[in-house]
Amino acid sequence: MEQVSEPFSFDPDEVRERYRRERDKRLRDNGPDQYIEMAGDYARYAEGDPYVEPGFTRDPIADDIDIAIIGGGFSGLLAAARLSERGVSGLRIIEAGGDFGGTWYWNRYPGAQCDTDAYCYLPLLEELGYMPREKYAYVDEIFGHSQKIGRHYDLYDRAIFRTRVRSVSWDETLGRWRIATDRDDDIRARFVIMALGTTTRAKLPGIAGIESFEGHSFHTSRWDYGYTGGDNTGGMTNLADKRVAVIGTGATAIQCVPRLARDAGRLYVFQRTPSTVDWRRNRPTDPEWFASLEPGWQRRRRDNFTVQAAGVPVEEDLIDDGWTRIFRAISSPKGENRPKTREERDRVVELADMAKMDELRHRVEEIVADPATAEALKPWYRVMCKRPTFNDEFLPCFNQDNVTLVDVSDSKGVERITPRGVVANGTEYEVDLIVYATGFEISAEFKRRLGIGINGRDGLSLFDHWADGLKTLHGFTTRGFPNWFYIGVSQNAFDLNMTSMFDDQARHVAYIIDETLQRGARTVEPTEDGVQGWLDLLGSFHIGGGGFLAECTPGYYNNEGKPTGGSGFFGAYAPGPARFNQLLEDWRATGDLPGMELA
Repeated sequence: MEQVSEPFSFDPDEVRERYRRERDKRLRDNGPDQYIEMAGDYARYAEGDPYVEPGFTRDPIADDIDIAIIGGGFSGLLAAARLSERGVSGLRIIEAGGDFGGTWYWNRYPGAQCDTDAYCYLPLLEELGYMPREKYAYVDEIFGHSQKIGRHYDLYDRAIFRTRVRSVSWDETLGRWRIATDRDDDIRARFVIMALGTTTRAKLPGIAGIESFEGHSFHTSRWDYGYTGGDNTGGMTNLADKRVAVIGTGATAIQCVPRLARDAGRLYVFQRTPSTVDWRRNRPTDPEWFASLEPGWQRRRRDNFTVQAAGVPVEEDLIDDGWTRIFRAISSPKGENRPKTREERDRVVELADMAKMDELRHRVEEIVADPATAEALKPWYRVMCKRPTFNDEFLPCFNQDNVTLVDVSDSKGVERITPRGVVANGTEYEVDLIVYATGFEISAEFKRRLGIGINGRDGLSLFDHWADGLKTLHGFTTRGFPNWFYIGVSQNAFDLNMTSMFDDQARHVAYIIDETLQRGARTVEPTEDGVQGWLDLLGSFHIGGGGFLAECTPGYYNNEGKPTGGSGFFGAYAPGPARFNQLLEDWRATGDLPGMELA
C-alpha cells in the first residue's frame, strides 16, 4: 500500500487553515433550511411528470393486500424480488412515477450515469443473466434494467403507478395500515415497506426571487426535453441560441454540464463549493471476461468494494477504479507499519488525505487553462467530506469560449433571481433558462426526507416519536409501528454503493416478514429493550466521527454544516456495512428474532 511520506509538497498546517477558512465562508445559519420544500408555489418543480401523457385519471382503488411497498425504485424492486423468492405473494408496489426506476425514472438528465461500478451497482445481474454494456452505466440502461426486474418478477401486474402516497396510518381494529393517496385510494395493507431510497424528493435553493423569473426553468429531475430538444445523450439543438444558467456543481452538474456546454449558445455555471473531479475512464464490457465469471460473482464483487471502503486490504482489487484508489490512498497502514496510537493513525490518514486532495487540485491546474477559473475549481476539504465525483469531460468544459464559471463562495451562494436572470457577486447574468442541479432532500430530518405522514398506534406520528432522535432496531423498525419497515439510510450502515445496501436490507426485511407469516403471528415490532439495546450499541461507537464532519465544508454528509447523529452518516452503524451485514446474518441465524415481539 502506498502511503504519503514526508517531506510533502504542501504544508499541513497551511492546508488545515485553508480548509477551515473555506468551510467557514460557506457556513449558513439556516443549514438544511436554506432549501425549499417543493410544495405550493414550487410544486411544479417536483410533482410534474414529463415522461407520461398529462391528464391521466382513474377511479379510486379500495383494496386489502398483504404487503404494500411504497416506492418503485431499486429499493422497492429489491424488496419485492426478495419477498417473491421466499414465496411471499400478495404484494403491491405504489409508485409516483409512470414506471419502475425511482431515481432513474426521474433523473434522465443529459449525461446521467451511475458513479459506482455497474457490475456492483445494477442489482440482480446474476438472477436476470444480464451483462451491463459499460463499466459505468448510463441512465437509459439503468432505467431499462429496472423495467427488466419488473418483468422478471412479474411486478407490473402488481404495481400502481402515477400514484403518490400521502399518509399511512395504523388501524388497530383492522390490524392493517390504511394508505391514503393523491388518487383518493383506500388501500389496506397488513405490512408496509417504505422503500423510498435516499434520493426521493427534489429540493430547490431558497434564493430570493426564485418565483419571479420570466424565462424557462426546471430541476434536473424533471428535465424538459420539450424545451431543450435532444435526449439524455445530448443533441439539445433548441439551446443553440440560448443563454443557460446551471445552479449547483455536485454530482448531477458534473454530468450534465458537459452536455450543456456542447449544445448551449452560452452557459453560466454557478458554483458555491467545487466537487472533487477524478478520472472516470469508462469502457465497454468485455464479453469474454463477463462470460468467465463464476456463480456468486456479483456478491463477491460487491463485498470486495465494501471491505475496501472500510480500509481493509484485499488480495485483489476486483473493482480497480477511482473509488478503490481513494480507499487505498487514505487508509491507515496495516501490519508492521500499523500506527500504535489513535492520534498517530489519525495523523497518517489525514496526511494521506491531504496528498490525495493535492493530486486532485493539480489535476484541475493541468486541465483548466485560465488560472482564476482553475483556482475556483479546486476543492479545499477532506476527500470524503463530500461524495467524490469522477468525470473526464467536466473540467475541459471550462476551456470553451461559451462556458463561464461564476464562483459564489464568498457570498454563500447566488444572491437572487430576477425576471431576467441570476444575480451573483453584484452582477446580473441575463439568461433564457435556469437549470437547478441542486439534488434531493438527503437531510438528517426524517420528515423532510420522506414527506409522507406516518401514524402508528393511537395516532402517534412517527416524526413526533422520533422528535428527539431515531429509535429503531437495526434501522428498519420502531416500537409502536407494527408491521412497518424502512429501507434506506437510518440507524444502519451506509454503503457508498447504494444498491448493495438496499439489497442487504431487503433480504433482512423479507426474512422478518416471512418468519412472521410462517409463525402465524398477526404483528411484529421491536421490543422496547430491543430498541434501547440498539441505541446503546450505536452510542458506544461515537468516538469522534462527528468531529470530522463538523470540520467539513457544508454538504448533505454533515447536514449542511450542522452535523447530527454522532459518528456516522445520520447516526449510522459506524463499523460499516461489512460488519453490519454480518451482524444481521448472525441475528437471523439465531432463529429467535431477538429484540422483536410477535403478537
